[in-house]
Amino acid sequence: MNRVMRLLGVMATLGLAPLLAGCDAPGDASASARTAAAPEVSIITVKAQPRSIIRELPGRIAPIRVAEVRPRVSGIIVARLFQQGSEVKAGDPLYRIDPRPFEVELQASEAAVAKAHAALEQATLQAERMTSLASQNAASKAQSETATGAMRQARAELAVREAELARAKLNLDYATIRAPISGVIGAALVSEGALVVQNDSTSLATIQQIENVYADFTEPVAELNRLRRAFDSGELDQIAPDAVRVRLVLDGGTIYPLAGKLLFSEAKVDAFTGQVTLRGEFKNPGRELLPGMYVRVLIEKGIDADAIAVPQQAIQRNAAGGSEVFVVKDDNRIAVQPIRTGGLQDGQWLVLDGLHPGDRVVIEGFQKFAPGDVVKPIQVVSDRQQDGAETNFATVVKASQ
Repeated sequence: MNRVMRLLGVMATLGLAPLLAGCDAPGDASASARTAAAPEVSIITVKAQPRSIIRELPGRIAPIRVAEVRPRVSGIIVARLFQQGSEVKAGDPLYRIDPRPFEVELQASEAAVAKAHAALEQATLQAERMTSLASQNAASKAQSETATGAMRQARAELAVREAELARAKLNLDYATIRAPISGVIGAALVSEGALVVQNDSTSLATIQQIENVYADFTEPVAELNRLRRAFDSGELDQIAPDAVRVRLVLDGGTIYPLAGKLLFSEAKVDAFTGQVTLRGEFKNPGRELLPGMYVRVLIEKGIDADAIAVPQQAIQRNAAGGSEVFVVKDDNRIAVQPIRTGGLQDGQWLVLDGLHPGDRVVIEGFQKFAPGDVVKPIQVVSDRQQDGAETNFATVVKASQ
């Protein structure tokens, strides 16, 4: 009997074991489900680091000097002496006007000068003779004065004829039209046989000096004022005056290899656009920069010693149009953090307010969660965060492509 009772007890214990196991299983399954349900999101841990404040503005290339070739005398063009698009030096002959009328004029002027010389010699001899006779009372004082006056008139007449001779020589020299400056000459606007007129408004060609070029661009006055206030408050560190901080970006995002210098800022604001004009000067030894070319100008204006920036995709817009980001709290729950942004630079938004070093910001996986959910954060480290490097011109251009 006792043996039967022990056997029944063992069987009862074995029968209850699955039931007891079944009572513990739901709790364990729920915990496992919660762990598996936490979605993975990519995050970055923001930190403060020095960043250059770089402004990108559209601009146009302009030659440093421009001269239009114009005739100084009238006549018929008989020769063109330059190759279109070639390099010319100041004083090089470009066109030749028919010189024969000017040669005839020169000969006439030379003859007039010789005649005036002869008249002066005769008047001088007569004046000397009359002065000598007057001293001997053989001629009147009036006769002496008349002879002296005639001599002076002859001398003045000689000066007039010599001036006409100089003008004739100058006109003959002007018959060869020369380059006023050194540079690249453009297309010939007249050909042989054309009549050109002195002081005509139509130019014969244009010479542009492009060994050095200007990059002209404009900027809103509000931006300049904002930067001035940032410098005054210490929010930005001003760049040393002798630092080179202007670069050009060409078509396709290529950085022009030679840095330039900022020349001036106009003192007045355009009343219609609210813009101020800026100009940079660049060396152009390879003639890569051509007048009229569109470029992007990068100006480094200051350095933010403790800037915070987040990737562009991390910024969200709320219903009111404000900026916000999703941050992962210490308990791995998602929270919405309103922020105030500055400029977009190097593919990243500068954050002026709302984030602090060490905050974990979500950059990918937004569709996997709602605010308050528990997530599994995956840290992403960019090359910039790894190196701690400042923003420079090359990275700005690379990010904008």
